[in-house]
Amino acid sequence: MKALKKILKVFAIIAAIAGAAAAVYFAIQKLTAGKNAAAEDDFENYVSCSCCDDDFISETVA
Repeated sequence: MKALKKILKVFAIIAAIAGAAAAVYFAIQKLTAGKNAAAEDDFENYVSCSCCDDDFISETVA
């Protein structure tokens, strides 16, 4: 019975350490996700400039 309790305590300690590590990992991911999302949004919002093209007609002029 004592051996079983010892084994369960070891498993409980390992599970607690793994849970704490997972919590730290997800907290770091959440904090750094905002920085990564901003970099990805820059590419989506990129608009090429056609002002140097000879045949370019601006919508504001027409």
